Amino acid sequence: MLSHRPYIRGDYQREKTSGLTWLLSAVIAGFVLQALMGSTWFSGAGNQLKSLFALSISTLHDGWVWTLFTHSFFHSTDFIFHVVINCVLLYFLGRELLPILGTRRLLGLYAIATVVGGLAWAAVHWRFGAGAHIGATAAVDALLIVFACFFPNQPMSFLLFFVVPVTLRPKHVVGALVLLDVVLLLAYELPGQPLPLEMSIASSAHLGGWLTGWIYARHVHDASWFNPQDRVGVELPKWIPRPKAAAANAALEPVAPAPAVTKEELRAEADRILDKINSHGFAALTADEKRVLNEARNLLSRK
Repeated sequence: MLSHRPYIRGDYQREKTSGLTWLLSAVIAGFVLQALMGSTWFSGAGNQLKSLFALSISTLHDGWVWTLFTHSFFHSTDFIFHVVINCVLLYFLGRELLPILGTRRLLGLYAIATVVGGLAWAAVHWRFGAGAHIGATAAVDALLIVFACFFPNQPMSFLLFFVVPVTLRPKHVVGALVLLDVVLLLAYELPGQPLPLEMSIASSAHLGGWLTGWIYARHVHDASWFNPQDRVGVELPKWIPRPKAAAANAALEPVAPAPAVTKEELRAEADRILDKINSHGFAALTADEKRVLNEARNLLSRK
């Protein structure tokens, strides 16, 4: 009967808004607020808003440390593609990584990459006292390199200039972008030279985001110290009650090796685990489920 279905009953619990949606909403809201307050209706109050939340050497001198994070919610109003590209990449990368990282890790990675990118930019521009730095590109770069580390060979198809179809692999895209940022940093940012065509690219902040994402993917995501439920061999203090003998003996029994599965079965099991992450978060996974997820990721990312 229809009344037995959960979405018909009154006690049906609707899905909560994801952290990715809130993050995207905050970035878009910041840009809209900046554009509105910068209009003639508010007598150019957008400059005051920018001075409060954008990152600059003068704000750091004044102790406004919150600008190391808040600058990511503001973008150039003269070049709308700045916010459009960041939001599009944030949506697609976040949608792929959210089931793997979970909401807390995704938002934490965004925040840490933003702060590290801001610190890198400040370190490079400290002696020049450059203007304000805004944008979420450092955080987006961190998500992009994490995606490339997890799925280095997964094809990425898009239309170049909205006309020419192009298919690339994440590892090649990240390699080219990192190399470009290194060249721009050495040739323009460090010497304090302006970029051609009056472009404004904060390569130092981008490299801070690349570094943060790479460190997370390679040294943090699967680390036992970052996953308390995976820690083994830790001696419990004497004052903590020990488990009963039967339970202890059962825990020491050897585990039979998992039977071989086909690629289709592995994909189905991975889908089930991803659904569990969406519902209960990454921390709810067992050690076996994490192993299966890693096996599926490695198998599906191969050529």
